[in-house]
Amino acid sequence: MSATEPDIFDLKGLTTALDDKAEYSLRRALEAVRVHLGMQVAYVSEFVGDRSYFREVDAPGLEHVIKPGDSMPLDYVYCRHILEGRLPELMPDVLDVPFAAAMPFTHDMGIRAHMSVPIKLQDGTTHGMFCCISTEPQPSLNMRDLKMMRAVAELTAVLIGREIDATTEHRTNLERIQRVLASDELSIVVQPIYRIADHRLVGFECLSRFASPEGWTPDIWFTMAASVGLGIELEMMAVQKGLALLDLFPKDIYLTFNVSPETIISGAVAEAIAGKDGRRVVVEITEHASVSDYEALGRALNDIRVNGVRLAVDDAGAGYASLRHILALQPDIIKLDISLTRNIQDDLARHALAAALVHFGRETKSQILAEGVESAVEFEALRKLGVETAQGYFIGRPMPCADACLLIAQQQIAARPRPKLATPSVKAAM
Repeated sequence: MSATEPDIFDLKGLTTALDDKAEYSLRRALEAVRVHLGMQVAYVSEFVGDRSYFREVDAPGLEHVIKPGDSMPLDYVYCRHILEGRLPELMPDVLDVPFAAAMPFTHDMGIRAHMSVPIKLQDGTTHGMFCCISTEPQPSLNMRDLKMMRAVAELTAVLIGREIDATTEHRTNLERIQRVLASDELSIVVQPIYRIADHRLVGFECLSRFASPEGWTPDIWFTMAASVGLGIELEMMAVQKGLALLDLFPKDIYLTFNVSPETIISGAVAEAIAGKDGRRVVVEITEHASVSDYEALGRALNDIRVNGVRLAVDDAGAGYASLRHILALQPDIIKLDISLTRNIQDDLARHALAAALVHFGRETKSQILAEGVESAVEFEALRKLGVETAQGYFIGRPMPCADACLLIAQQQIAARPRPKLATPSVKAAM
């Protein structure tokens, strides 16, 4: 152990580094160990074939000699020889070890002290080495220092293992989303939206379904797509499929689409709607959508709202984000979250909040739409509050397009005026 360091090695937060990104945590570990041992260079290597690559390096002032990405043959450096027992892990003075003293690596790099331990992953494979080098002998180095380095190497193995797992997961998820996009595994179902006052069908919400072996819900797929950089592509596949249904429905029926701020800002939505009757399109932004730049989102929304497209803020009442969306974006439709409409007839707090949002809607000329209506008493309570439109299982479950067309036809038949029957005369009755 270095004479200038305390007897107990301070990990300097290396255990909490497990919560950080692997790259940053490895740099912290290397610096802490190098300073503690009084060495000039610390690095983590990775074995690829017959070469040792310098994955992370802490070598202040010696960056021109050794840097991340450099590599050397395994037979040239100490690594393989240490693993196979020809060299010890701890060498306070490499010139005292004949095998090391005779190696070109020792003289080419000017090494006088060296300590190195393997980095073993959870499956038992050796990923590489955790190494420290000094250009001066370090006679104070001892077994306690070696044990400390082994402990840090175990931490390093955990960090690297997590990074490998994350990389593998990313690759797998990317392949899944690419498969969905290429194999057309996404389809659209629609859920009816009714005007409460006269029980008239006015629109449908377009909902995505995935014909995939995983059996995951749509939110998992869209979250996964965003994590691998294909969120816009997957959302736009859903939007395009939904827009294709417009021509199948009467012109007084509108469709709503859940779209992320990123997709709107990209301009893809505006491009897809071009040439369509924008008055029949509603774009929804949910409570869960994070908005980092309201100005950019507002500009992108203006580009589509000028063509008649309406904006809805989803999940109102579920949290703070939806209120921010409402105030910043001035939506045409405010959708009350299911957590607010459920049992609203028996809950004074829910009733009061819904009433406040209805009043707010009147003041701002925003239509109020209740989601998740599941009973007649909820429907009636919302009607008395003045909520204009509603959707939910009580009114209509999500359905294929063919069923939606049949529903529309049934409503049209029911709405036709019935011919009046002639009243029979007394004479005819005799």
